[in-house]
Order: sequence, then structure tokens, then C-alpha cells
Amino acid sequence: MSSSSSSQQAHGQAEASSSRTPNRQPTVDDDHSEDESLLASDPLDHSLPEHISFKRRQKAAASSSFGLSRFLSSTIGTPKDRNSPVPRPPQARLQHLRTGSRTNDSTELILNYLDTPGNAGDHLQDTKDATGLDWYVEGPGRRVGYDDLTAIDWIFEYAKERQRLRYLYTGVSGILGHIKQLADASQIWIVLIATGILSGGIAAFIDVASDWLGDLKTGYCSNVDGDGRFYLNKGFCCWGYAEYSHCHDWHPWSSALGINSLGGGWIVEYIFFVLFSVLFAACASLLVREFSTYAQHSGIAEIKTVLGGFVIRRFLGAWTLVVKTLGLCLAVASGLWLGKEGPLVHVACCSANLFMKLFSNVNGNEARKREVLSAAAAAGISVAFGSPIGGVLFSLEQLSYYFPDKTMWQSFVCAMVAAVTLQALNPFRTGKLVLYQVTYHTGWHDFELVPFAFLGILGGLYGGLFIKLNMRVAEWRRQRTYLNGPVTEVVLVAFVTALVNYPIKFMRAQASELVYFLFAECVDLSEDTLGLCKAGKANTGVVALLIISALLGIILASFTFGLQIPAGIILPSMAIGGLYGRAVGLIVQEIQQAWPTLFVFGSCEPDVPCVTPGTYAIIGAASALGGVTRMTVSIVVIMFELTGALTYVLPIMVAVMISKWVGDAISPRGIYESWIHFSGYPFLDNRDDNGSSVPDVPAAQVMTRIEDLIVITATGHTIHSLRQLLTHHRFRGFPVIDNSRDAILLGYISRTELAFALSSAFSAPRHLSDDTEAYFSHQPLSDPTTSLDLRPWMDQTPITLNAKASFQLTVSMFQKLGLRYVVFVSRGTLKGLLTKKDVWFVLNEMDEGDVDVGGGGVMREQVDDDESEERGLLATPTDEDSEGAGRFR
Repeated sequence: MSSSSSSQQAHGQAEASSSRTPNRQPTVDDDHSEDESLLASDPLDHSLPEHISFKRRQKAAASSSFGLSRFLSSTIGTPKDRNSPVPRPPQARLQHLRTGSRTNDSTELILNYLDTPGNAGDHLQDTKDATGLDWYVEGPGRRVGYDDLTAIDWIFEYAKERQRLRYLYTGVSGILGHIKQLADASQIWIVLIATGILSGGIAAFIDVASDWLGDLKTGYCSNVDGDGRFYLNKGFCCWGYAEYSHCHDWHPWSSALGINSLGGGWIVEYIFFVLFSVLFAACASLLVREFSTYAQHSGIAEIKTVLGGFVIRRFLGAWTLVVKTLGLCLAVASGLWLGKEGPLVHVACCSANLFMKLFSNVNGNEARKREVLSAAAAAGISVAFGSPIGGVLFSLEQLSYYFPDKTMWQSFVCAMVAAVTLQALNPFRTGKLVLYQVTYHTGWHDFELVPFAFLGILGGLYGGLFIKLNMRVAEWRRQRTYLNGPVTEVVLVAFVTALVNYPIKFMRAQASELVYFLFAECVDLSEDTLGLCKAGKANTGVVALLIISALLGIILASFTFGLQIPAGIILPSMAIGGLYGRAVGLIVQEIQQAWPTLFVFGSCEPDVPCVTPGTYAIIGAASALGGVTRMTVSIVVIMFELTGALTYVLPIMVAVMISKWVGDAISPRGIYESWIHFSGYPFLDNRDDNGSSVPDVPAAQVMTRIEDLIVITATGHTIHSLRQLLTHHRFRGFPVIDNSRDAILLGYISRTELAFALSSAFSAPRHLSDDTEAYFSHQPLSDPTTSLDLRPWMDQTPITLNAKASFQLTVSMFQKLGLRYVVFVSRGTLKGLLTKKDVWFVLNEMDEGDVDVGGGGVMREQVDDDESEERGLLATPTDEDSEGAGRFR
């Protein structure tokens, strides 16, 4: 306590007295005449409005509990007429304080502080008469808002929403009241339907634009003997031709330049392919760097963090939506090993955030916003895979932190609207929602479960090794001293990728086109442009090329995922899984055709193809997705909706299950969780059932003890001394105690609320001076017109735990309740504090073995809670402090 008291004295914070307040609620003395004289001299006697309660009236009980009446004797009850504006005289108010009301309880008192959503400071007239709230009632305090890179208070947000609904459903009646209620309930659905429509439209635009830009690397379209136009891609330009060689409207760059030789034409087309690839990638990186750095990567790791209760401003803004959309078209067209499926989730969430700004009731509540964003994420996967149900399950399984039943229904509607919009726009003119949507005509046989399980093992190996390789590349990218410019690195990676892609036909094709050819059956292909349907010994070379392409794809994707461009990992993983899956399928097909009489092939019918290599490709893609993302149910449903083949659900389930087991054995975290950990986002997964990762120690060994805290005493402050405190200490909040000797906890005040309250004291109508007295406890003799009461801005009911509680219990409370901080007390005396970031720091550093929790607790450096966050949490490699990018510590 010595360090805290000395720090307060250094800033002019002296204690007013050594006596402590025995109760945080105001008490009524036994001397009635003294109370009456104090109330009679109250200068705000005639301006205090009637206290309003929204609890339903109850019939008077025949007999009351003596203990309950004594417990409620210091609270303020429900008046007989809640709509009466006439204030009570001092004697009536005193009698009301003495008797209390039996129809009120502590929960009601807390919720009454939340009756004014939004910025309560706009209505601030006097700290004892702000918005008609009784300032004696304990509660979570008013909120100005959340700073960037801070956590939200889930309990406060949902309590505020309940209080708003209580106003709505009890304060109005008649037809007008029902119309208001209907309008309020329809806001969410308007946002979701508009989000689905916009997401479907953007997905169609990205499909068309990326295909056209991708084909522009090989040639262009013009009208020769048909209806060719320059804005058409190769597929639309040659629409109706069985083979591309018969299409005269499409002009490769070699023929456009008049080069007729085979070797010269190949070199010219190679050069154009590389140049356009580098140009598209550089433009995408420049867009991100110049207009919105939040548009980089897939965005799923950040969305998981936001849905977990973290605030990242401008991450879901309009500029991010525009840059992400345009940059995604260019990045996909560049031929880099990335996909648009993951970033489409970010696009859908940006769309939802854009529409939520139109409705203040939704936009003003951070918890409701996260429910809507969870539903919007389903629309992103719905348009990415043409899988509405898979999108709902993806949001539930992978993204959402809190997913109530109503959110599942909202996700279903949003995903359906997005899919219907994409179907109506029909970007491929084939009736398919995605290019690689296929249909299988045959089933599978029992002996194929063995190669399917083998594909699951390969998927787990790929996922675990890819995550480790990608994280090593990210660490190297952070620590290197050369090629610090993000655009330079993107250009270099694009150049190398184009050099490698063009000579290999499987890698030269666009990712969506490659996946379609790998998934499709040979009977459904009008032209075997990739040579996947060769027979006999020719398949040996195809198998070797497929395996080489898969290995090269793993290396290129590990360097690409993490660049400062919009990039997803879902489609590259599907392509890699499809490559090795098709290779395994061709091998099994050759074995069956070479030895058709083996007993294992007894179930095969004669003169009918027994093995379909395309099914192995889609099962391999599912195993790769399971190994990288560690999703299970949503992958199975997505693959089922892609193929429409219910018979292949069981093989896909087997492969996904095995790939998850193998991947978890190599790398405990999936790719998105690994990037959350790497970027330093304070995300605590409430579904993490790995109890071994939480040290079995008392919370007292981990918490920041009171000796290391900067605390605020209830009295002895001026506005100037508190402003000095905020200037010298950069913590996000401060515990409030009665005095330095007893250290009885009175509450907790956030830095944002304290700064706002102090600044508002200088503005009209109060115009208080710097030497104005400020206090955090009831001061009956103070003049409210010449002093500053900060209790309305203080959380007088913070979540507390006994100082002897275990750290496992503390972590569980943070995960399940979404808390920002927990205060530790012993018989009311402050003992320590833990914030969400402290818990995150301990858990993550325990995994790395860098923290010893056997002794002194977590030392909270002042700069950790403010400057290092703003400087490095979402920093790019171009920042001066590149080594600290994305870290708190």
C-alpha cells in the first residue's frame, strides 16, 4: 500500500480523513433531525425528479420479512405514481429512504442505471441530477464508449439492452406502441437482408472481375466471327465452342503480337503472364497500404477477436469494404496461392456494419452488433461455397464467441438471402453458385475406406506442417532487416510464383478452375485441358506432376498467407488437398484396373468404372481444410452442398475426423488461432476445454497486487490532481478505495469515463475550475454546484472474487462471462486486480514456457495498456517498431 499512497501524494492526492465509509450505499443516521436539516438544505431539492422504476407492481404482501425490510431500508423504492413529475418534499424523501420498497431489489437498482442508452454525457446537467437517475443507487456506472483496442463489457451491454426493451414494452401502449415495437424488432432483419443482398452482389462482382483479370494474363477477347467483347473472359468469349482451339474471338498475346513460332509464342506468353501477375499483385498491395491496412490477410482471425469482445475501430469500415473488394479481385487474378473464400467473410461483416450504422439501437450496443456480425459471417461462407447451411455451421463452429438460438435463425436467413442473390445474378451463367460445384454419378465401395483414411492422415500432416511453416515465415518476416516494404515483398513473391506457375499446367490455371477440374468426373468434362483423364501408363506422369504441384503449392501458400494483401487460405488448401487426393485416386484406379480380380475389388461391377478419382480429390480437399482450420461439421456440410452427393458424407467424415486428430497432434492450434496468438490479440476462447493449459495456482500468485496498483481514494482530490493522475499513468482504469489505511473497495472507474467526466466539468453549464473538489463517495455536506461527484461514472459493483480463489476459476469467469477485469478482495479489502489482457498474457506465455507463476504475479507496466497497443497491435512491417508489431509485451 505504500507505493500506491506515495504515488497519490506525488500527484496532490491527500486523504481527507482516516475514517472509512462502512457501506458503499448511503446510510440514514438515527438522528432524524439532522437528516431532515440536511435534506431541507439541499439546493437541488426542487430539481430532483421522481425516481422511476420499471419493475411491475406487485400486490402488497400480507406479512413482510423483517430481514428483507432491513436489508432494503437504505434503497430507494418505487413511487406510487411513476409518471408523476411532482418532487417529494424533504420529509417525504427521508421517510422513503427509511422505509424503502419491498418491490425493488438489487438487480433493479443496477439496471436503473442503464435507462439511457448511448452517451449519457450529452444529457449531463449535474452529477446529482443527470437524466433523472438517483445518484445514490449502486450500479455499473455510465459509459462513454470503448476506446480502440479494448474489450467490451458483455454484462453491461446486455443489461443495457434489457433496460431499453423494458422501456419499449412497458412505456407505450395502443396501436402506436405496437408499431414502435414492430419497427424495433424489424431493424435486425432489415440489416440482415440488406447484408445478404450486398454480400451476394459483391461476391458475383468478384467472381466476374477476377476471372476476367485472370484470363487477361493469357490473352484478350475481340469480335472476329461472333459476339466477342474486350470485357469478356475466355469462357464467355468462347461460349458455345466445344474446344477453345475453334474460338477465333480469343486472342493469345503471342498471336496478337504476330508471333507464329511455337517456341517464340510460348516465351512471349510466359513474359505477359509474369508481368500481369506482378502488376495485379502490386496494385492490390498498394491499395491496402495507401487506403486501408485493415483489408490485408483473410480477416477471419480479427473477426474471431472482434466477436470475442474486442474493439478494432475502422476494421469493418466502408473504406475497408471497398479496398477489400477491389484488392481481392486483383490478388486472386495475380495467380498467387490465395483464395477469396475467407476474405468474403470479412466483406460480409463490413457490409453488416455499414447497414447497422443506420439504426442507432443496434449500432449503440456492442453485444447486439456482435450477434449481427455472427450472422453476417454465415453469408460470407454461403456465397463463397454456395453453401448456406455450411455458412451457418461455420459461424457457429469457427467464429462466434456467443451464439444464442436466435442468432442461428438470423444466420440462416442472412445466408439464404445471400445465396439467393448470388443465384439470381448467376455470374457463371451455368446455374451454379460457385465454379467448382460438381455432381457425382457413382457411389463408393467399402475397400475405398482405406485410401480415404489415408487421405485423412495426409490432410492432418499437411495442416500441421503448413501451420508451423507459415508461422516460421511470419516470424522471419517480422525479424528481418531487409525487404521491409510490404509492396516490395508482394512483388517478389508474385514474381517467383508466376515463374513457377506457368510451366506447370496444374498451377497455371486459376485456383477455382483448378479445383473444378480436380473435382469433376471425366465424363462431365467437355475438354480435358489439364490432361487428368489420360489412361494407362500416361497416368504415371500425371500423378508425379500432381504431387509436385501439391508440394510447391504448400511452399508458395506458406509465403503468401501473411502478405499485406487480401488473401485467404481456404481455397489454396482445397487445391492442395485436391491435388494429392486426385493423385491417390489415380493410383487406386490404376491398381484396380491392373488387378481387377483381387478379393478387395470383389464389389466392383464388370465393365463399369469402379474408382472415381474426382471423389478422392474432394475428400482430399476436405481433409486439407480439416487439417488447417480444425473445423469438422461445417466442412462436411460444405462439401456435401458442393457435390449434392449424400452417399459421400461418410467418407468425408472419416477423412475430416482423422485429419483433425493428426493435425492436433502436430500443432494444437488451427491456422486462425495461430495467427491470433501471433498477432497478440487478447482472445480467450470460451470453448477451450484444455484445462491443462491453465496453471493450477491461486489467483493471488498471478494477479497484480495492490502494492503494484495505482489506486484512487474516495476523497482528497481535485480536478487538477485527477488530470495529473491520467497524464502520469497510462492504465485503462483504476480501483477506487475508501482510504489508504483500510483500502475498502468502493468500485472501479475506467480511464475513458474518468477523462470524459473531468472534461465535461469544464464545459457548460458548470464551468468548474481546476481546484474544484472531486470525490467518489457520498459527501452530504458538499455543494453539488461547486464540487464534482464522480460516482455516476464509477462501476460501484465490479465483479469481485476472493483473493484465495484459484486461477482456473478466474480464467473460467473471464471466458464464460466475457469480463474485462476482476477485482480480488478479502473481507471487502482490495487485494489485487486481473484484466483480460493479463490473463491472456499468462496463458499464452505459459504455452511458451516464459512465465513463472510460482511467485510474484503479473507486473503491469504502465505503457502496456496504452502505448504499445496503439503502436503495435495491428502494426505492419513498415512500422518503425517492427519487432513489437502485434505484441502487448
